Amino acid sequence: MMVRLQAFLAVCCFFSVCVSGFKLGPRSSFTGFHKLATQSKIAKSESRTADSTKYFPVTKLRMSQTNILTKKIPLKVIIAGAPAAGKGTQCETIKEKFGVVHLSTGDMLRAAVTGKTELGLMAKTFMDAGQLVPDSLIIDVICDRLREKDCAKNGWLLDGFPRTRAQADALTAAGMVPDCFLLLDVDENILVDRVTGRRTDPETGAIYHMKTKPPPTAEIAGRLVQRSDDTADKIKLRYREFKKHIDDIQSCYSNKMVRVDGAQSPDVVGSSIVDCLKEICVM
Repeated sequence: MMVRLQAFLAVCCFFSVCVSGFKLGPRSSFTGFHKLATQSKIAKSESRTADSTKYFPVTKLRMSQTNILTKKIPLKVIIAGAPAAGKGTQCETIKEKFGVVHLSTGDMLRAAVTGKTELGLMAKTFMDAGQLVPDSLIIDVICDRLREKDCAKNGWLLDGFPRTRAQADALTAAGMVPDCFLLLDVDENILVDRVTGRRTDPETGAIYHMKTKPPPTAEIAGRLVQRSDDTADKIKLRYREFKKHIDDIQSCYSNKMVRVDGAQSPDVVGSSIVDCLKEICVM
């Protein structure tokens, strides 16, 4: 009985010390124990936080790198160049390699007129009267076309437009901003040679050049014709008109512009363009 009483008193005494220690503050053994446990938890928490800070950016970077390699986005490209700079040839290459929708102003206007859209009918009134279609109407036609599902899904390639700074500004204001502005840079003398040597087969529509791409047979050569505007004087006028506006247009796309030496062979030019666009179309 005495032993049990002593044990009970010892327990009560220990409990009393712990409680008084809790009340007295940091000098008590209980508070010291509690503080040590708390510090241990904080240290572990800080350790986990430090680990997270250290490794999360690495994981995030790896995910980003994976996206860079695998996530394809629809390309939006404008291609510019003087007459005979080779835009048509390179547009075919871009269309084949990237699956974008190739669009020219003339094609879009004719499609709008044929489809009897509201904008097409408005444009037709100017075209029937032999007048130039106003920029504002052309921009509306183009933007309508660029918003269609095939362009949204596959991307677009705008061929030879805009031709002035006002058109470029209007496109930007409408939210039609390219990922890349390709400029085919070709010297005037080379353009003159290309144009004056160009011939068309009226039966097949094939285009040849008497120096660089001659017709394969004498029969084809005998029926080739030269377009009335494929003369040195006319190409020089068109080139000067192009040069008058291209600097202002470039300034709208200075951070997206890629200048390509269009005087090189079509294959070399095409390879340069494809390499450039591959870097842009993957994010």
